[in-house]
Amino acid sequence: MAGSSPGPLSGRVAFVTGAARGQGRAHAVRLAADGANVIAIDLCEQIDSVPYPLGTAEDLALTITLVEETGARIVAHQADVRDRASLAAALRAGLDEFGRLDIVIANAGIAPMQSGADGWHDVIDVNLTGAYHTVDVAIPAMTSQGAGGSIVLISSAAGLAGFGSADAGSIGYTAAKHGLVGLMRLYANLLAPHNIRVNSVHPSAVGTPMIDNEFTAQWLADMAAQDGSTSGAGNALPVRILPAEDIANAVAWLVSDEARYITGVALPVDAGCVNKR
Repeated sequence: MAGSSPGPLSGRVAFVTGAARGQGRAHAVRLAADGANVIAIDLCEQIDSVPYPLGTAEDLALTITLVEETGARIVAHQADVRDRASLAAALRAGLDEFGRLDIVIANAGIAPMQSGADGWHDVIDVNLTGAYHTVDVAIPAMTSQGAGGSIVLISSAAGLAGFGSADAGSIGYTAAKHGLVGLMRLYANLLAPHNIRVNSVHPSAVGTPMIDNEFTAQWLADMAAQDGSTSGAGNALPVRILPAEDIANAVAWLVSDEARYITGVALPVDAGCVNKR
């Protein structure tokens, strides 16, 4: 069923992971504003290797309110992208409500940049395996309805260049974000016969709680000192932090019919960060 807001995505349903706050919330709200109904999930629990606070049930409740304020409908559950069964159950609840699935935004992610070996394992499990689980549980619904669709994997500028420190968590982050490109390219080929498009989006630093905390701020400052830069990885355009809404704008375009022949593309939305390297 469609949300009440008319728009380019009216009648469609979007599945968004990591939707409690930050980029995930921005994606859910923007897609809803464009007319899509939303199936949203978030862990809403802390992961030990992550030094900054993760999203909460209260954060997810606010996302629900913001989506509903657009006139769209939302089904939201706490679920862990590392647990395929949990993720599949949450998606099934949304499918039972809306009856279809057209858009998948694999957004859930963590950045345990200063962590040791536990950070490596956690970031690979969430950022890479979690994205695989997200696409994997969505494919049967998308292919069986025969209406095509669009999948976007939210990667990072660190998925296109060798950003990072020698900490295991940082190495894992860059490895996972690069891995998403391989996942995207293979799925773009595998799903093309079903008219399902698959792309990835690669932001530089975005103004979300993942970046706006003392731990990540210190890590970025250390990277800036190491590189002789005043802005961490360093954007080409004179902006240090990108608003989450600008990433959501790119995602909304990618999943729309205006991008209907775009698939297999790793799209930087990074103020020229990767190109500057």
